[in-house]
Amino acid sequence: MGSARRNTELGLLFLVVVITGGASVLAFQGPDVRDQYDPWSSVQFLLTLLAMLLLANLATRRWAPEADPVLLPLAGLLNGLGYVMITRLNVKLAGQQAGWSLIGLGAFVLTLVLVPRARDLARYRYTAMLAGIVLLVLPLIPGFGREINGSQIWVSAGPLNFQPGEFAKIVLAIFFAGYLVDKRELLAMSTRRLGPVMLPEPKHLGPVLAAWGMSLMVMIYQTDLGSSLLFFALFIVMLWVATERTSYLLVGATLFATGAYASWRTFSHVQQRVSIWLDPFADPYGTGYQIVQAAFALADGGMVGRGLGATGNINFPAKETDFIFVFIAQELGLVGATIIIMAFVSIVGIGLRVAIRSEDTFDKLLATGLSTLLGLQAFIIMAGVTRLLPLTGVTLPFVSYGGSSLLSNYVIIALLMRVSDESAQRAAATGSQPLGGAP
Repeated sequence: MGSARRNTELGLLFLVVVITGGASVLAFQGPDVRDQYDPWSSVQFLLTLLAMLLLANLATRRWAPEADPVLLPLAGLLNGLGYVMITRLNVKLAGQQAGWSLIGLGAFVLTLVLVPRARDLARYRYTAMLAGIVLLVLPLIPGFGREINGSQIWVSAGPLNFQPGEFAKIVLAIFFAGYLVDKRELLAMSTRRLGPVMLPEPKHLGPVLAAWGMSLMVMIYQTDLGSSLLFFALFIVMLWVATERTSYLLVGATLFATGAYASWRTFSHVQQRVSIWLDPFADPYGTGYQIVQAAFALADGGMVGRGLGATGNINFPAKETDFIFVFIAQELGLVGATIIIMAFVSIVGIGLRVAIRSEDTFDKLLATGLSTLLGLQAFIIMAGVTRLLPLTGVTLPFVSYGGSSLLSNYVIIALLMRVSDESAQRAAATGSQPLGGAP
């Protein structure tokens, strides 16, 4: 069974390289961008990408033979298409993104090697909590933190800039999973009534309030709306799964709405984001410029798009980071945008299926948390650029430009594959059918 899964994965990885190569050629056939095309650099990237994907496949054969065969190809497809669009939008960043892509795949392999059993991470839950707090606070330390585009979420170490919050989300997911394994029975008990809602003892609500406070801290001091929503939603979802108590969803939604309203009334940067969201046409050439132009670009894409490279040179702020999904939709249309969305839905669906099939509680909660992180982050940024939510500064996983994001997301994929492999091997050893269907 393991060999068949890895052969399936290998075939899909070859298909990923073919799609990436074809898209790379098409992206630079437009008359306005053809002179920017360097065929040899693309060939180098594709050959190196193929070699790294083959190495990743060999690593899964050795250290996770029963893992799901579709997760890595989906991540590789998003990464490859993202690289093509980044090269197309800003050719100067192509080399850096290629390098980070290869380092990300190296982090994937290293995670499989260093984490032989996911549930062993539960022993380091409080270490993970401390690491998460340090990573969140690091951008606020004078001399280390750096503000870019109004958000204090970067850390500079010599020539290297990175977002510690990208790694904080992983270690916090590990802490939340470990903590909830210990406390889920106490948190599931109802002893107090608050109106129509039954709640546990107030002392057991401490983690909920702590998560609420931490999300507000990120929003206030780092002016990072997306990460604050991501961290809080992560804990509430994991708490709901651990306790099966819908009341926690209601309490969590109430707390977040209260904190968001208070922040809107208190902080000017939150007020500005909401004002732009509600009426970007009030200042279409100033604060609302990005949202207005994004709406025109999305409409211009139509059903099948203008074609890769057909829109010529694009001068747009944050085009290769926050707004890359907009230009994918413009050049590939609704069809291309739907493919991107379906890839994310598939990754999240596979991750949740891995959680359902796992018999270990920590593995189940960790897989749920990691899948939630990928799904919510993709939703938050795509909803922001399409005006479903106020625009925030999170990246589109695997697609947007950024080394921190690629590294952390490949680690997430590796951890999901580790849990998938363990649950499949446990089911094979006991001769039982994995919960949720056939392997």
